[in-house]
Amino acid sequence: MFDTQFRRRAVALASTAVLAAMVCGAGVATASEAYRTPPAPIAQILDAAPTPGVSLSPERKTLALLGRENLPPIRAVADPILRLGGYRINPRTNGPIEARTTWMNSLAFEDVKTGAVRPVALPQGARFIETRWSTNGQSLAFVMEAPTGLELWVADLKTATARKLTGPVLNAAFGGSYDWLPDDSGFLVRQIPAGRGAAPAEPAAPEGPIVQQSAGRTAAIRTYQDLLGNAHDEALFDHYFTSQLTRVALADGASTPVGAPGVINGFSVSPDGRYLLVTRLKRPYSYLVPAGRFPTEIQIVDAEGGKPVKTLVDRPLADNLSSAFDAVVAGPRSPQWRSDAPATLVWAEAQDGGDPKKKVEIHDRVLMQAAPFEAAPTTLVDLDLRYAGISWGRDDFAVVTGRWFDNRKEKRLAIDPSKPGAPRLLVERNYQDRYNDPGSLLSRRNAKGEAVLHFTPDGKGVFVSGDGASAKGEFPFVGVMNLADGKTARLWQAKAPYYEAPVALADEAGKTLITRRESKDEVPNYFVKPLKGGNGKALTKFVDRAPQFAGVTKQTITYSRPDGVKLSGDLYLPAGYDKTRDGPLPMLMWAYPEEFTDASVAGQTVDAGNRFTRPGGASHLFLLTQGYAVLDGPGMPIIGKDGAEPNDSYVEQLTADAKAAVDAVVALGVADRDRIAVGGHSYGAFMTANLLAHSDLFRAGIARSGAYNRTLTPFGFQSEQRTYWQATDTYTKMSPFTYVKQVNEPILLIHGEADDNSGTFPIQSERFYAALKGAGATVRYTVLPYEAHGYRARESVMHTLWEMTDWMDRYVKNAPPRAAAPAAVAPVAK
Repeated sequence: MFDTQFRRRAVALASTAVLAAMVCGAGVATASEAYRTPPAPIAQILDAAPTPGVSLSPERKTLALLGRENLPPIRAVADPILRLGGYRINPRTNGPIEARTTWMNSLAFEDVKTGAVRPVALPQGARFIETRWSTNGQSLAFVMEAPTGLELWVADLKTATARKLTGPVLNAAFGGSYDWLPDDSGFLVRQIPAGRGAAPAEPAAPEGPIVQQSAGRTAAIRTYQDLLGNAHDEALFDHYFTSQLTRVALADGASTPVGAPGVINGFSVSPDGRYLLVTRLKRPYSYLVPAGRFPTEIQIVDAEGGKPVKTLVDRPLADNLSSAFDAVVAGPRSPQWRSDAPATLVWAEAQDGGDPKKKVEIHDRVLMQAAPFEAAPTTLVDLDLRYAGISWGRDDFAVVTGRWFDNRKEKRLAIDPSKPGAPRLLVERNYQDRYNDPGSLLSRRNAKGEAVLHFTPDGKGVFVSGDGASAKGEFPFVGVMNLADGKTARLWQAKAPYYEAPVALADEAGKTLITRRESKDEVPNYFVKPLKGGNGKALTKFVDRAPQFAGVTKQTITYSRPDGVKLSGDLYLPAGYDKTRDGPLPMLMWAYPEEFTDASVAGQTVDAGNRFTRPGGASHLFLLTQGYAVLDGPGMPIIGKDGAEPNDSYVEQLTADAKAAVDAVVALGVADRDRIAVGGHSYGAFMTANLLAHSDLFRAGIARSGAYNRTLTPFGFQSEQRTYWQATDTYTKMSPFTYVKQVNEPILLIHGEADDNSGTFPIQSERFYAALKGAGATVRYTVLPYEAHGYRARESVMHTLWEMTDWMDRYVKNAPPRAAAPAAVAPVAK
């Protein structure tokens, strides 16, 4: 099932004038167009070399500087792909596809202490991914693309040289293809089985119909993409996703198979290196759910020969979960090695059968079992929420996190693994609450390369870091959480005019810090500095890749909607703009709605004035170079108060949010009420269509890769957990498809032909275009060949920006004035 079948479908659409519709005069449809280039300086900014990536070594003494490729050409994105079980792979390499991968193309090592940089020589045209440091920080491994597959390479820090360890045999169909062994002696690798042979050929004719059948079980399944569709797909899935676990020696690349081949979608090595935790998928496969729900066997096996030691679970197909977000499979799930112990397995088991709607005191039980896995498991902790992970520290301290979606609640519990069953509450909060976020626990890598909590030298506290969000802005911090009472004292915090995010503590005692610092005018760069006092030293000297954008101004504006909910957005104005001289500008509002259960949390404002902003990809901010103002991220909260479902008042709240934003920018004098457009991507596109259907606030809309008919996502969407049959009225009223006759402003629809996002199938835009066209709307529908939910190819990105600029020029900048609206109360500008 190569991508050619989707290309054929796009050609068919084009032949019926659905691919693109030029709306001018009476409405002329064209079947195809050449890729277009947006006006200067957009193309020049897009073609500038990307800023390198950075990876800090475990002992925090070396930075790996990773050069990154720019946007790939459409011919690369158009390479054949396979869509199997919810995955997309390149059949040539048995690895990731171009549209989902940012390849690196250069490597250098920088000494944190001296600043000395040593380039690593790589083959001409090198492209690599999956960089991972060894535990001792002396080697950096990576996966190199070869003409016929993926190879494992390793760069030596001492010599600054790189060498190949394997041929093109890595299997990266499931993602990560290798991991370091705990002693740094080599790797555990997923390889293509020896002698695999050619892929199964597609039958010339079907052998019979494709049949699916249900025997009365409830199976409320959300809409998924890229599922298996027939017996040939199943054969291809087995062919490409079957791998052989293999030990590869660092010294000479010698390889030793471990266990039998299988469809291995997960593996990890115990900290002592003696055992492997291996997850295998088994038949019968499903055509309704992605591979992660296929029948699954999770085993502990001997790390040397692969002999089974313990089967943790052998569960059937999980195609009958409820649509609730906290629904989980029954039985053991989320297994992991305890990182501060030699070989102890920890996992969770639902006590409600996996159904969060059941009224029980305990929803999840977390269990623990140490090697040799013969004694009965120990209950580590019982949770009244869903298990969300553990941060391991030492024998007497670890932190368990539980979360619950319905009320956005989070609990962090201190536990003593040596004395299970007596947790202490450290934090209870709404996890959407940015102002009161206590931060995240910091970790370090121990001698086995495992992540463990970074304790203070006296062992009485653990280091934490957080965003430091407030109404005045985000000022990240480093602090210490007291183990006894859970209270946090801040040791260091970024100060205006900088946004300075902690990367890592540069020493065990926590006296030195590595940060990534930026400001409104300063490019993000890395620094090393004392935790207490001193400016420190710059480690990198990255430059502005888009100096054409330097004169753009940004400020956070605050305002309120009629019910008192506080809102905000980032107001961008073009370089050289003078309000007195230039007056109100044409504007694009680009937004994305979000659901909340607490109005006070929904109204939190965080000033973004200390962030360095440069557009990339198909960013709407490029319109600033064309004389437009942009209100980026105006608050569009949809709030469920007092237990009510947020979406039951979606349209009313959305239009109130939008009107408040329009009134705010008009009152400031920077936007012309008669020349404001609204736009968004994905759920933002859904928002755009709804605002055009239910208001006359905007002159035009831009909707990219959206969904418009909620009957096509009947088992839930976004944060909606109810099914269509449980909330029929809500689904109907939220669907702009229902109200196409009310869309009386021009709307631009753009969609990737190969959209891979759940719920935003291209048919959503196809059918919405047909409905709009039938209702006499002014609409243009552009399909981007080979593109997924996000657009990756240079030609696609350039064309998208041309479409957006042309649409804005045509229907917003040059739109005739409308009747004047009443003046609004001015917002507060910060």
